[in-house]
Amino acid sequence: MTLTSIIIPTFNGLRLLRPCIESIRAYTGTPYEIIVVDNGSQDGTDEYCRDNKLAFISLPENRGFPVACNLGLQLASGDELLLLNNDVVVSHNWLDNLKNALYSAPDVGIVGPVTNYASGRQRVETAYTDISGYHAEAMAVHAQGAAGWIEIRRLVGLCFLFKRELMDAIGLLDERYSPGHFEDDDYCYRARMRGYRLLIAGNCLVHHEGSASFKEVYSSEIQELVLRNRKIFMDKWHVDPAQFI
Repeated sequence: MTLTSIIIPTFNGLRLLRPCIESIRAYTGTPYEIIVVDNGSQDGTDEYCRDNKLAFISLPENRGFPVACNLGLQLASGDELLLLNNDVVVSHNWLDNLKNALYSAPDVGIVGPVTNYASGRQRVETAYTDISGYHAEAMAVHAQGAAGWIEIRRLVGLCFLFKRELMDAIGLLDERYSPGHFEDDDYCYRARMRGYRLLIAGNCLVHHEGSASFKEVYSSEIQELVLRNRKIFMDKWHVDPAQFI
């Protein structure tokens, strides 16, 4: 069986990272490794990673999401690479369902789940009000099989699974988008330019708190970052990323 490297950037998000890691360990039945990239946290993240025998990279300062992801990608040994936000909780068969979609055709390059909180078509209406309710709802969603797969032109980077061959072909995330926003749009665009297709695995539901760490750090700057990084994307590709949502 193939190995999936799960790369989780984090910054002062131990309260979110802990349930994320616990859910991966409880609900992942296929071989995986976890690599935590800590952006200079001061909340005990390093100690938590040591105590739980997690591979981790400890940065002296917050260098943002794309930089952290790239460091994790360079350390990863998996056949598949998965960028995961620290505020995501997963459920039964989540990774198997994502991998089934990823390997459904040779030209599928990236897949992502559906979720309660995201922009674009990955956001779905959910009825649960607590984590136990989420797991019950996720089990029903995960039983749908391939009927839930949808081809898309853009995936959100909250849970972003791709083949190593894709990274070998198009490289790492563009760090000009640091500390974050539009690096995932950029990666999707580059993948499609190389002939890869993107799929929403509608039979995989993950719970997402919703940019929790990012909002805490950059709450007063988010709109400015979005505008700046949208301009970077448009100057680079001469297209408006809004057309892909």
